[in-house]
Amino acid sequence: MEKKLYSRKDFLANSTKYVAGAAVGVVGLSTIAGGKLFGNVKEYTWPYPYTALDPEVARLKTHTLYWNGMDCGAGVLGGITECLKDAIGDPWNNFPIEIMLFGRGGGVSWGSLCGALNGAAAIVSLVVEKDPSVALINEIWGWYTTENLPTDAANNTTYTEIKYSGALPQNISGSPLCHQSVSQWCNVANKKVADIERKERCARLAGDIAAKTVQVLNAYFASTFVGTFSDPSGNATCLGCHGGAVLGNVMTHMECASCHNDSPVHNGIYVGAEPISDSTPKNYKLENAYPNPFNPETTIRFSLPKAEKVRLEIFDIRGRLVHSIIDSDYMPAGTYESKWNATNNMGAKVSSGIYIARITTGNFIQSIKLNLLK
Repeated sequence: MEKKLYSRKDFLANSTKYVAGAAVGVVGLSTIAGGKLFGNVKEYTWPYPYTALDPEVARLKTHTLYWNGMDCGAGVLGGITECLKDAIGDPWNNFPIEIMLFGRGGGVSWGSLCGALNGAAAIVSLVVEKDPSVALINEIWGWYTTENLPTDAANNTTYTEIKYSGALPQNISGSPLCHQSVSQWCNVANKKVADIERKERCARLAGDIAAKTVQVLNAYFASTFVGTFSDPSGNATCLGCHGGAVLGNVMTHMECASCHNDSPVHNGIYVGAEPISDSTPKNYKLENAYPNPFNPETTIRFSLPKAEKVRLEIFDIRGRLVHSIIDSDYMPAGTYESKWNATNNMGAKVSSGIYIARITTGNFIQSIKLNLLK
């Protein structure tokens, strides 16, 4: 058989005919179908529709989805969209909840924002306009950081997917970060990340967040929502330096101490140093501690003639690090006081003896001796 060769001109000309023919065919099919070939396609505009839901149904659906491949992020989003599908139908009937699968493990196991909170924020952003959504998301995220999770309700629910029976230990994360929340819970429960109890904990927590999100949305659409979360009081001290009035290098609603203090959250101080003078010192200086000898606490005063990254550390007489009071924090020029309460980095009391306090900046190192007498 003789092969026929087509020039580029012939190809383009024939392609145009084929496209035109296909268009005519579609029009013909639509005519045969009475103009209804695309009649069922309905456009929806943002924000999507919402109706009041049962928080406990959302909890159960989320828990089930978690154990069926959706994990925490897609689990929360799916638990609520399945409720909306049952109550409303389109546009929720074929909504791709898999879009939130990346949220698991704080973002494919990066330990950043908890996937459950990611899923909650996604559904709020789908059904509420931008400006009012801020207060709703703040409420959900803030609740997560201050509540004992999983809640009693989560521990007492009868689930369809039973991977672990019985109540699980609870903890207050103090942070919306996955690694902080999970690691603290593992310490409280004496479990590992791979243990079934930890996975069930996250499944129940995801259900908690789905239920809370529904409660918040129900209240918002009923015009009864009143936010209860406020920034941790200790943050005011941190933002006194790092907020817009001074350095302007921090914006947060998170509890600063959850990451920037090695004392137990809610039980320790929130900053390593308090400014005591607005004037700019002429020289670097680390003054003798007072009282010294001391028990149970001593005050360490130091001066910075310019803004610096600062480390203030306590060492034992053998040179081993005991406590990091200031851990490479950027501090403006000024005179500061830090307190050491004779504890180590784990919050445990240390024994009597001689200790060394050392300050380190880019241009200055000095040490002083401390005498703890009990």
